[in-house]
Amino acid sequence: MTTFDDREKAFEAKFAHDEEMAFRVMARRNRLLGEWAAARMGLTPAETDSYYKSVVQADFEAGGDEDMIRKLIGDLTGAGVDTNDGEVRQAMAEFAVEARRQLLEAK
Repeated sequence: MTTFDDREKAFEAKFAHDEEMAFRVMARRNRLLGEWAAARMGLTPAETDSYYKSVVQADFEAGGDEDMIRKLIGDLTGAGVDTNDGEVRQAMAEFAVEARRQLLEAK
């Protein structure tokens, strides 16, 4: 095996690791965001568990975060919680940082 082959395999392994980490951060962020919204709506622990799973699932419906943001805003507004797009996006950004921190600490 040549040095070039070794480098190629190393790059492929790093790419796969980075993609897996990005997916795990996104999934953890979505869970934290769902738990945050459930707390704002006053859901019980059992309802919270079910709700955050529905938020995670909503992110798989279409590419990007817009489908999940629409779901969160609709659910929060439907529950009588005063919210807006900016607040949800702010929470999403904060939970992305928190999710990465949690995953790095777990290693």
